[in-house]
Amino acid sequence: TEDPHRKLVLLKYSDGNYTNYMQGRVRFHKSDFSLEILNTSREDWQLHEYIVSEGPEEKVWQIQLEVYEPVSDPSIQILDRALANGSCTITLNCTAGRGDNVSYSWSSRDIGTLEPLCSRNGSLLHLSYPLRNVSIACACTASNAVSSRVVTFNSSECSYEQGGKSPAANWALSNLPGLLVLC
Repeated sequence: TEDPHRKLVLLKYSDGNYTNYMQGRVRFHKSDFSLEILNTSREDWQLHEYIVSEGPEEKVWQIQLEVYEPVSDPSIQILDRALANGSCTITLNCTAGRGDNVSYSWSSRDIGTLEPLCSRNGSLLHLSYPLRNVSIACACTASNAVSSRVVTFNSSECSYEQGGKSPAANWALSNLPGLLVLC
């Protein structure tokens, strides 16, 4: 079994001189007494101690190092959409394929009367808006402690694409006022 009181010393400083025990792995900056860990990995996510000894007295600071994978570019999936009475009701899901502790938020890309329509925290966004003379651009931000990425949904994407729908269904959708149908 491992000794629970055993510690790995990265660097020791005494009387203006220092010894770096992890050459090529850590860099000590004497100007501000900071220690830089090079090429961090998830294995570095641990509790570190900073100890200052002055005579018989010792001061100990514990520092929790957290290592995060940056967020990848998010994508928006349309989970549900419905057209009725000249309005579009749509459910969007924003997800990033990679990243640690990712949080999601939605906001408007355009300043206007429909701005609160896009404001929401979380990966899901439910929208309902009139199709006539309205353009909506909702931006999803995927972020964590080290990075942030944005992707935008435009209201023109509410239109239906041909994909397994019957010609009668496409004809009925194309005759709704203000609706763009992609065939």
